[in-house]
Amino acid sequence: MKLFTQLICLFFCANTLWAQPDQEIKASLADSGFIIKDPAFAACHAATLVELPNNKLMAAWFAGPYESSPEVCIWLALYQNGQWSPPSIIADGIINDSLRYACWNPVLFRNKKGKLFLFYKVGKSPRDWWGMMKYSTDDGKSWSAPKQLPDGFLGPIKNKPIQLKNGNLLYPSSTESKDLQQWKIHVEKSDGNANHWQHISINCDSFAVIQPSILIHPNNKLQLLCRSKQNYIVQSWSTDNGKTWQPLSKTNLQNPNSGIDAVTLKNGLQLVVYNPLLSGKDWVNGRNKLAVAVSYNGIDWKNIYILEDLPDGEFSYPAVIQTNNGSVHIVYTYNRKNIKHVVLKIEQSVKQ
Repeated sequence: MKLFTQLICLFFCANTLWAQPDQEIKASLADSGFIIKDPAFAACHAATLVELPNNKLMAAWFAGPYESSPEVCIWLALYQNGQWSPPSIIADGIINDSLRYACWNPVLFRNKKGKLFLFYKVGKSPRDWWGMMKYSTDDGKSWSAPKQLPDGFLGPIKNKPIQLKNGNLLYPSSTESKDLQQWKIHVEKSDGNANHWQHISINCDSFAVIQPSILIHPNNKLQLLCRSKQNYIVQSWSTDNGKTWQPLSKTNLQNPNSGIDAVTLKNGLQLVVYNPLLSGKDWVNGRNKLAVAVSYNGIDWKNIYILEDLPDGEFSYPAVIQTNNGSVHIVYTYNRKNIKHVVLKIEQSVKQ
């Protein structure tokens, strides 16, 4: 009878409770350092991160003389035994012998069957880029040839997709108009092998938003958190596993028109990494502070850790994952000169 009661409790907790507001959340630093020892490029930006088997990580970012230079490529490094490997180029924007374009915003993702994807963009600017993809079936030892995504599809714009229980992938995506006035988010869907793509629209009439992240809630509920021009992180909700999305609304998280990323932890706690300041006249203002916030419900957010807080500088475009051992790994741009890697330990305790 005692065992039966324990099993009922475990089932109830796993399916309905998740993280609870009567608990105190603390974050402590487990490790910190730079990915690149001797950068072979003048500038780098927009890192992405994925966990591989045997306690390995893989990171990628774009780098070159300057953002939008045709010489900008996607670079990749492997983390194992506490060390990052020397980075190497994994993708470029070469069209032919006389034409090449910049690469942008890589996104790494490994599906439930172990297929590793690298999504990225190629083009003169975010207004006219197109989506590209490579994949690996041996965790990055070898890669497929680059392939352009179907017409009209960009893939994940900055942040990682999620895989639903039925195997389908949901990609947080967005577009920027050529007149710089229209920023709109949407969701793209494919099967688990990145085939059979579909477009899911979202009403963006009230806000200018790009670069969403996807959070997972109980009962087929999903949440998008987005960068906006309105000095706040903006959200949309779905109650049907991403088939339809509600109108946009503002969160209580300030943000100076800067990239964010978010992840749902294994215990159901929601976590976002973001710049928690308002912008000034220049949109890059406010990227000198980078914070980690958590929420039990995706609505009430609280900062639990400050990654960077300096009078000036740029600490931006984070990517965040939780590894199998429970650690939270974050990578982000450090003054456009390097990519910083931080490992946090998140602990919960009952409030006294």
